[in-house]
Amino acid sequence: MPIRPDIASVLVVDDEPLIRDTLAEYLQGQGFRVAVAASGEAALAAIKKSPFDIVVCDINLPGLDGIEVLERLSRSNPETLVLLITAYATVESAVEAFHKGASDYLMKPILLHEVSQKIRRLLTQRKLAQENQWLRRELNRETDLGDLIVGKHPAMRAALLLAQKVGPTPSTVLILGEGGTGKKMLARAIHKFAHPAGDGRFLAVNCAGVPGESLENQLFGHVQGAYGGAISDQPGLFVHAGAGTIFLDEIGELPPGTQAKLLRAIEQREIVPLGANEPVPVHARVIAASHRDLSAEAAAGRFREDLLVRLKTVTIALPPLRDRREDIPEFVDHLVAKHSKAMGKRFVGASREAIELLSRYPWKGNVRELDNAIQRAIILGDGPLIRPADLSPDIAPSPDDPSAVDDLNAAAARFEKQHIERILRQIADKREAAKRLGIGLSSLYRKIEQYSIGDR
Repeated sequence: MPIRPDIASVLVVDDEPLIRDTLAEYLQGQGFRVAVAASGEAALAAIKKSPFDIVVCDINLPGLDGIEVLERLSRSNPETLVLLITAYATVESAVEAFHKGASDYLMKPILLHEVSQKIRRLLTQRKLAQENQWLRRELNRETDLGDLIVGKHPAMRAALLLAQKVGPTPSTVLILGEGGTGKKMLARAIHKFAHPAGDGRFLAVNCAGVPGESLENQLFGHVQGAYGGAISDQPGLFVHAGAGTIFLDEIGELPPGTQAKLLRAIEQREIVPLGANEPVPVHARVIAASHRDLSAEAAAGRFREDLLVRLKTVTIALPPLRDRREDIPEFVDHLVAKHSKAMGKRFVGASREAIELLSRYPWKGNVRELDNAIQRAIILGDGPLIRPADLSPDIAPSPDDPSAVDDLNAAAARFEKQHIERILRQIADKREAAKRLGIGLSSLYRKIEQYSIGDR
């Protein structure tokens, strides 16, 4: 049977035949395309002949060891994922290799299902990274859409890919999400996918920020004499937009009368300016957004059901930042780079302590609030890293403040980290330190990695 091109290829490198063959047989049964090598030299020769998606390599090999294989692959095949295997006696080498660029590592004795899980997770992460790079190219890094592409949360990736699919179509789009999640930026992304040459206008209005009559006038325009002070005809945004995009933010605040006129603009592609008797044809696409549950609003009679049906031809939901905390470190790096450059300051990131605080904060204002927090820290800090002292007291309260640690798990984790750091300052030998702590050496190394101890 011919090999499908989407099947991942794995190279298993181990000088112990039993481990090598057992692992290869298991991975083949899991649907991977597998080859084997008994030495580092043989592995490099096999990779030179036919690159692999992932290399599962023992550290302790005769001749060229796993660390050297990793270093050579990082230069010759940087896209290849490397999963290192180590015995308990060489955990320190594994941790060092992890920081040198290894994708992950496994501890002996090997659990076969754990190998398969790690391989699938690494391949998924690589796919997301490739999608991320593609989206960056598509959206053009010189625009202000960069904040959308940060992180790998599945819901956010799905939202961006859906935006890319719906962009070139004339469909109306409804974007749902809390304030500060990036609804306007996503609307701009959809518009950009529809007008890659930049030949269409993008006009935005916040329905919550404009009084009812003024909003209607802004959207649909008026004719001379429509009201006192209307000394000439004034076309509204629907006319100004041409064949571009009108973004209606917080559409749940739209007055009932204006909802009816918007429905006509979407359904019949025409509007009636204030004071006019004849309709005017329009061609703009509508993208709407709301933080409200519009279905509940419609059920309560506060929003037109027929308008909601028209708006949600395609619905995209953006997750709040508290649901994608794993993306916060990458967000911080992105925002630091953006704002330090704009301010002419030399910040390169945030300290581990600051990242921990930022990752635990609830972020009710989502990415917008995080953006403001990073700007403030850069303004007040001296660099090159953002420190806890640079953050606002809400994010980094004083240790003496009884509200500083009100979450039991966070308090326990903070104490555990401080206790491990204190023992490691007293005992340099990690095996002895693990005995003092009453845990295994492998557990100690996992906690060192978990808390980023000694990595600042």
